[in-house]
Amino acid sequence: MDISALNEKIKQESAFIDLLMNEIGKVIIGQKAMVERLIVGLLGNGHILLEGVPGLAKTLAIKSLSAAMKAKFQRIQFTPDLLPADLIGTMIYNQKDGNFFIRKGPIFSNFILADEINRAPAKVQSALLEAMQERQITIGDQTFKLEEPFLVLATQNPIEQEGTYPLPEAQVDRFMLKIKISYPSREEELKIMRQNVNDLEKIIQPVISPQDIMNARSLVHDIYIDEKIEKYILDIVFATRSPKDYGLDNLTGLISYGASPRATINLALGAKAMAFIKRRGYVIPEDVRGICLDVLRHRIAVTYEAEAEELSSESVIQEILNKVEVP
Repeated sequence: MDISALNEKIKQESAFIDLLMNEIGKVIIGQKAMVERLIVGLLGNGHILLEGVPGLAKTLAIKSLSAAMKAKFQRIQFTPDLLPADLIGTMIYNQKDGNFFIRKGPIFSNFILADEINRAPAKVQSALLEAMQERQITIGDQTFKLEEPFLVLATQNPIEQEGTYPLPEAQVDRFMLKIKISYPSREEELKIMRQNVNDLEKIIQPVISPQDIMNARSLVHDIYIDEKIEKYILDIVFATRSPKDYGLDNLTGLISYGASPRATINLALGAKAMAFIKRRGYVIPEDVRGICLDVLRHRIAVTYEAEAEELSSESVIQEILNKVEVP
């Protein structure tokens, strides 16, 4: 398909984005970047990790997204005593006929809200890992495919660390995006206060179906990405692994390990999803730069020396973006 024809098709097929954002905007005031990135995860078939202090509408945003989609939604509160069976289900013995039958757990849904994901031990995280990567669940000797779209949206609180377990690196890498949420502006908080104090609760209406998302995903894959932009993505990722090769000598010794090949894939997919949201059939460098922090911030580990200098993975990414030549 030529670019102009693809552009026209994207303009027609992406009309639901405005409907979706307007519907979620009924209950979520501000936080436009967060809502946009939730839609990027949805279009890119990737899981999302949301980090922010309590009360910033992380849970509400995810619930609103599933309500606007008429999809199955389950909220799982992760606690230190949670068991894998509480998540995926288990085999139960039936005394009448002397057989075992399978009772499926809450993970058999389209949207899984894993609230405070870092509070559950490694056993539970490993059960979640199979669902996130293989999109399947094994109970006993049976394996069940999960219904598409399947999305894990996890939240974690960056302040309280007591009673939490650090997420395994392999699991963190499986999140397409890590979104950091900040406080609302003064005007936004005034609207939030008025909406809640005056009991102006609004009900989200379903505006799209899961099938619409599946159709949009196949269109996202068709979006044109030029070879120069592909090389730009590779340069950004490779600069996290070998900063010296890109004239970033000051970062040598500050990065413990760089981004994995999943970062390259997700950066390209995220850029295509951003182009779709902006109603374009092709990717521009701004799409890559716009999603870069969210794709890379959890995939780069900084050394103790960097921490001593108060350098975070975000400041490292910003320095790389400033240095790597834009096509």
